[in-house]
Amino acid sequence: MEVHLDTDLGGDPDDACALVMLLGWPGVEIVGITTNLEADGRRAGCVQEVLRLAGRPDIPVVAGAGSSITTGRRFDPTWGDQRYWPDPVTPKPSPPGAAVDLLAGNAAAGATVVAIGAQTNLALLEVTRPGSLAGVRVVAMGGWLGEPGPGLPRWGPERDWNVQCDTRAAEVVAAAADLTLVTMPVSMRAHLRVRDLPRLRAAGAVGALLARQSEAYAHDSGRRGLAADHPGLPGDLVNFHWDPVTCAVAVGWPGVELSERVIAPRVEDGVLDFRDDPGGRPTGVTEGIDAAAFAETWLRCVEAVGRARAGGASH
Repeated sequence: MEVHLDTDLGGDPDDACALVMLLGWPGVEIVGITTNLEADGRRAGCVQEVLRLAGRPDIPVVAGAGSSITTGRRFDPTWGDQRYWPDPVTPKPSPPGAAVDLLAGNAAAGATVVAIGAQTNLALLEVTRPGSLAGVRVVAMGGWLGEPGPGLPRWGPERDWNVQCDTRAAEVVAAAADLTLVTMPVSMRAHLRVRDLPRLRAAGAVGALLARQSEAYAHDSGRRGLAADHPGLPGDLVNFHWDPVTCAVAVGWPGVELSERVIAPRVEDGVLDFRDDPGGRPTGVTEGIDAAAFAETWLRCVEAVGRARAGGASH
C-alpha cells in the first residue's frame, strides 16, 4: 500500500510517533512526505532527522506551506530545542510549489494521503489545480463528532488544532476529497504511557528520540495534571496517540470502528465543526477503538524499525 504523509512534524511528537509507526508497518510504502505550517524548512529537516535515525533517508521529503491560508499565521516548531532534538538538525527548505507537485503526483498515482497536520497543502493543491482531490482517499486527523467517553476531558471542537489552525483549508478538503475523519473524541482514548517508555528506549536511536520528545512534551503540556483531573485517563499518561491512530486507520488496521455519515463543515465564531447534514457529503468517521490493542500494535511497529536498523536493513 502506498501512502503520502502530510505532517506538521516538529511540534507535538505524535507526528514523529506516527511516521515511525508507518515505517514499521508491514506492506506500507511511504512514497513522499510533505510538511505544513513550515518554518523555512525546519520541519522538513526534523522529518529528515527522524528518517535518518530510522535508516530511511531514501523517502522524498519536501517543505510545504508556511502559513495558514485562513489567518496567515505562522507557527514555530521545536527545531533548535535540545530537549527535543539533541543533535543539530539541518533545515531542508524547498522551492515554492514543490510540495504541491509531490502531493499531486502521488495522489494521481493512487496513494492514500494521510493528513496529520493543517490541511493547507491539500487545499492549495485543490485551489491551484481544481479537481485534483476528486476521488483521492484522504484520511485526516481531525473533526469533532460525538462526545468523549466518561472521565475524559470535556473538550469541544475549539481544541481540534489541525482544523482550527486553518479552517478554510479544512473546508476545501471536505468539499473535494474522498475523506475519512479520525475524530478527536475517539483517538483521545489511545495513549502513550510511562510504562511504554522502556520499550521505546530499547528500540534503537529512533525509539529513544520518540521517548525523549514525548517526555519533554508531557512536561510542557501538563499531561500529569490533566490525567489527575480526569479519571478516564491513565495516571501515567505521557501523550495521546492522535496521529498514530490516524495512520493506522489509513492502512486498514481492524481495531477501529468506522461508519459513513453525511456531514458538512460549519464555521461559527471562527470555530469549525462538522455536523450531520443531508446536504453534506458522505464521509468516513471513526466511532470506536480498541485502545489497548492499538498501544501494543504501535509499539511493535516502532520495535520493528529498531530491529531493521540494527540489522543494517535499508531501502
